[in-house]
Amino acid sequence: MTPARRAMGWSAALGATAVLWTGGIAHADGPAEDTTASTPPPSGDANDQEVSASVTSRIKVSQMSGPTGGNSGTISSTDVNWEPPPCWYEPVYTPEQLKKFSETGVALGQVSPHTSWGGQKLWTDHYRDSKDAYNYEDESLVTRKGYENYNLGKDGYFWRGVARDEDSYDCERVMFWQDAGEIPDEPNAPTAETLADYAYDKVKVPDTKVELKPQAKSTVNLPTWVWLDKGTFQDVKVRAELPNTDLWAETTAKPVALHLEPGTDDAETFPASGDCQINDDGSIGTPYTKGNAEKTPPCGVRYLRATNGKPYGLSASVTWQISWEGSGGTGGDLPNGTFETTQDMNVQEIQSINR
Repeated sequence: MTPARRAMGWSAALGATAVLWTGGIAHADGPAEDTTASTPPPSGDANDQEVSASVTSRIKVSQMSGPTGGNSGTISSTDVNWEPPPCWYEPVYTPEQLKKFSETGVALGQVSPHTSWGGQKLWTDHYRDSKDAYNYEDESLVTRKGYENYNLGKDGYFWRGVARDEDSYDCERVMFWQDAGEIPDEPNAPTAETLADYAYDKVKVPDTKVELKPQAKSTVNLPTWVWLDKGTFQDVKVRAELPNTDLWAETTAKPVALHLEPGTDDAETFPASGDCQINDDGSIGTPYTKGNAEKTPPCGVRYLRATNGKPYGLSASVTWQISWEGSGGTGGDLPNGTFETTQDMNVQEIQSINR
């Protein structure tokens, strides 16, 4: 159901209620309050005392190992059907923080990933004065009981959904209370694996620019040697932690193979599959040495037709094996990832060459 259809459904079903929002903007009994009078407050972390006008994750990410300099990029999953969770819930505000926001200024902010409340009355009605709120969750209209005085004096946090995919409406529960040290009993509640999946998207791996011999031009029917020196590729480990919970995960990407695509059908690769395995010392292939011109390289390519003004695009992609471990002794494997770099290859046609 689209937001517009939801809005019509809510209005028809409820009419005037203590707290009602339609089309993502909240409304309440009595005169409407100005929801555009000021610029929404900036985003902040769980220690800030403002409510963000846009829902962003508070997961903290840090790189624990692997190269940090040079050109890099994110990996692409080899499993086209895999993706990180579209949404999850996170702890956001203490009772004191929510009270300060609700009773100060315009009080414009997100109460769920796709629903904003504008005006103090909406916030104080539900979180201070115990009035119920109504929300459309998983295609059903749900009543959520209100809170007394923001739960001041209690130890815990108000949790809110985060939608990584803006089209996901699976975490639309109105911001709710959870006692400290507990994870909500909710669909899409975060787990260590949620954080591992989140970290997967944050893994940065180096460009795959391979060493070539010959460097400037290849020659028809003579092999071009391809290699990477040891130490060029290292394991990359990224840690993700969700503040104010005990949840954490470390996702590790380990380089396991290099795949070559010559950029033309008029070529052959070594090995024939184009998959060059990584050696025990972290190197790939074998560096070219004088006298190997006509030998078959363990990793390389042979072009069978010369280029004609436009170079071939030799692509080299490294396969990264992904695993994770996390809080509570959890862990496992995630789909392999790849990162590809393309280099221009000019190929000349001569009968002999001295190297």
